[in-house]
Amino acid sequence: MSLLKRMFRKESLETYLKSDAHFSKSLTAKDLIGLGIGAVIGTGIFILPGTVAATTAGPGVIFSFIIAAVVSGLVAMAYSETASAMPVAGSAYSYGNVIFGEVIGWILGWALILEYALGVAAVSTGWSAYFANLMSPFFKLPTALSGAYNPAEGTVVNIVAVVIVLLIGLLLRGGMTESKRVQNAMVLLKIGIIILFIIVGFFFIKADNLTPLIPKRMDGAFGIQGVFAGTSMVFFAFLGFDALSATAAEVKNPKRDMPIGIIGTLIVAAVLYGLVALVLTGMVHYSKLNVADPAAFAMQQVGQHWAALIITIGALIGMFTMMVTMLYASSRLIYAVGRDGLLPGGLGKLSKQGEPERALGIATIVVAFFGGFVPLEKLVDLVNMGTLLAFMVVSLGILPLRKRADVRQDGYKMPGYPVLPILSALFTFFLITQLHLETLVAALVWFVLGIILYLTYGMKHSRMN
Repeated sequence: MSLLKRMFRKESLETYLKSDAHFSKSLTAKDLIGLGIGAVIGTGIFILPGTVAATTAGPGVIFSFIIAAVVSGLVAMAYSETASAMPVAGSAYSYGNVIFGEVIGWILGWALILEYALGVAAVSTGWSAYFANLMSPFFKLPTALSGAYNPAEGTVVNIVAVVIVLLIGLLLRGGMTESKRVQNAMVLLKIGIIILFIIVGFFFIKADNLTPLIPKRMDGAFGIQGVFAGTSMVFFAFLGFDALSATAAEVKNPKRDMPIGIIGTLIVAAVLYGLVALVLTGMVHYSKLNVADPAAFAMQQVGQHWAALIITIGALIGMFTMMVTMLYASSRLIYAVGRDGLLPGGLGKLSKQGEPERALGIATIVVAFFGGFVPLEKLVDLVNMGTLLAFMVVSLGILPLRKRADVRQDGYKMPGYPVLPILSALFTFFLITQLHLETLVAALVWFVLGIILYLTYGMKHSRMN
């Protein structure tokens, strides 16, 4: 068999279904929405509406969120159909293997491994900063333990980031039955804090602050162009729902529950983002909202100082639930790649309880290392690159998926075929072109390393080959 034929061999869906049959089926649509909201709604809900309003769109940021939600909805529908038709672990990695061939699956898996690892690590450092701020009246960590390795500033390790990742790893090691209870409770508490902000802020809305709703174009910002520029900025606030597809092998009724979980997550997130943006820009003039924490700032401006503490707690809970979902998804992804023989160390094995403990252990250690020792400011954009690449391929994948006789398609189907899947892919490709040049170069280096690893190890040890 030629090299190209080996690289583009397609895995059988039946093989994956048999491999993943040992997973414990414990997740319902309600659990999926809890996981999804946990991943999608983080600290960004208290920050992004204010900063985008101040710098780009004005009160028109409300429309930016609505447009971004519609576009995200296209991708969500593509994921819903794919996860419904192929309820297996591994998300876009497994879909790529079945629809396009092993090398495409590997590239997607390699991109998503980076996305999940850096994403959780970056959030862990943010959680550490918020926690330090909350605890500052009571105690302060030694400088050496307060940041990533940087001898010039005297920091050695961000110990709080390491500890929170390890604690989440231990929580997930207890199985999804236990951890989903904690996750669902925290998601409800987080939504409660967001609703509290909306209700309290509603009474301080001034019509003057929302007039005009779309400010005149000036200094390269605002106007209709500003609304669309804001759309590309706030689109990333909706990332995370794709992680739900990694759970498909553990869902009780995936054909029904996966679409409800993915699309339901997006609807709840869109409503909450839109309401927060409306209240925030109504409380304080948009020109004043370019600050580190716009929601807390707005509450202070109207004399509600107690709300800043509540918002800080909400941010900590938001980041915690985000890390739970993303670390959970990363362990399932690493398991799926190991299951196919493309990664060493028995990472594709399940424990007696039907949990991928080895994959979870490796994911936890890697993320804790990144969060504790590596400054991540320059690398966070790579999270967006990996996600957008997966979005584009999954959207395009709907076209050949509909023609596959070996995949039962008696569940949810994306409407508007083939126009909407193509539109979804085109928009995500456009967003990739909007990323910084250094991000694209760094992504290229990462993918070259991935291809080298695949050709030297993965292909030789692939279960298919």
